[in-house]
Amino acid sequence: VQLQASGGGLVQAGGSLRLACLASGRTLSNVGMGWFRQAPGKERESVAAISGAGGSTYYADSTKGRFTISRDNTKNTLYLQMNSLKPEDTAVYYCATDIRSRWPPAYVYWGQGTQVTVSS
Repeated sequence: VQLQASGGGLVQAGGSLRLACLASGRTLSNVGMGWFRQAPGKERESVAAISGAGGSTYYADSTKGRFTISRDNTKNTLYLQMNSLKPEDTAVYYCATDIRSRWPPAYVYWGQGTQVTVSS
């Protein structure tokens, strides 16, 4: 399984970005996927997660109401819509996937990360 994250960039505070994670190598429509982030000098943290069919989602308290995770299983793609961005959202964002159908997911494969920088 390979995960390719994209969509990062530089945005002003209050702006929006949409991240995408394209999965290849196998169909992942029945397994949970998620987004994580890691800021310089900080530990990696979970941002959001979604079940295989999209019926269950999880958000970190810091992203609730601002971020929306979604997936298009016909395109094997995971998304993260980020609105009302804050400077503290600056980090490298990673996507990850489980390989079994369970909730919460246990992540096995990780993407390479995409940089999100929010200026004040």
